Order: sequence, then C-alpha cells, then structure tokens
Amino acid sequence: MLVKNDIGPQAYRDAMSLFAGHVHIVTTDGPAGRRGTTVIAACSVSDTPPTVLVCLNRENPRNDLFVENGRFALNTLTSHHKALSVAFSGLTGLGMEKRFELGRWDTIATGAPTLADALVVFDCEVIDTKDLATHRVLFGKVTGLRTGDNVKPLIYHGRDYHVL
Repeated sequence: MLVKNDIGPQAYRDAMSLFAGHVHIVTTDGPAGRRGTTVIAACSVSDTPPTVLVCLNRENPRNDLFVENGRFALNTLTSHHKALSVAFSGLTGLGMEKRFELGRWDTIATGAPTLADALVVFDCEVIDTKDLATHRVLFGKVTGLRTGDNVKPLIYHGRDYHVL
C-alpha cells in the first residue's frame, strides 16, 4: 500500500540505495584544474545530438571545475575497476594526482582524462547546466566516443558493488 507522508533525507537515501546503477568516474582537465569523481547519477539524454547528463554534488566546491573547464568525460567502469571507483569516491583519502595514478588515462577529443580500459567513454563539451537543490546537472554534447571490450559492468546497489 502506498502511504503519503513527509519524506526525510535518510528515508530518501535508504530508498535510493535500492536503485541499481552503473558506476562511472567523471573527469575533467583544463585551465581550472584536473578532477575526477565517482558517480552513479548519469544517463543518456538524446542521440541527436548525442547528449548525456551527469549529476554532481554542489556542496563540494571542487566540482565547480567541471563547469569552469567546460568539458568532462564519463568513464563507465567494468568489474575490475572497484578499487578505482572507491579511490575516486574520496573514501581512501588519496589526493587527486594519486587517484589518477591508479588507472591508465589518455584523451580523445576534449582533453578530459579518459580511462583507457573503460567499458565505454563519452567525451563531452558542457552545453548546459541546471542547479537543483544540492546538485548540479551537467549536460554534455558527446564529441568523442570509445567502446572497450564487452566485459561485465560494475554496478552499485544496496550500498555495495556488484557485477552484472
């Protein structure tokens, strides 16, 4: 039975933990600096033109680098990238440069770091942003694309990593 009630932040987070999602590392580099962070909130917007969106926490001022650089790469992780995901989530306390040392990175079109062995990489120019509550939605026009080996994706569900 569906019951209407006030939804508190913890109840909402608990419910969203049951929402399974692909794990990605979104990256940027440019005049504002280099940054990468683990995200699950990312998806396709359109195929004409090819556009993706990524949601980033606005409460972390370092995430402003994505807008300031005007570019980002969405790197979809595979089953063997769990440690990389944890490092880029910030839970290990590693500095940004140390995090990037854990993977093999190159670039495609925009200059944003792209993970060489990612399941898929969407290299994007920021074409719009929308601030809502605690998050900023970045809309990126895909200017470069790379698909890797068809291996098992890394999924996050129930506050833990899984392999599909």
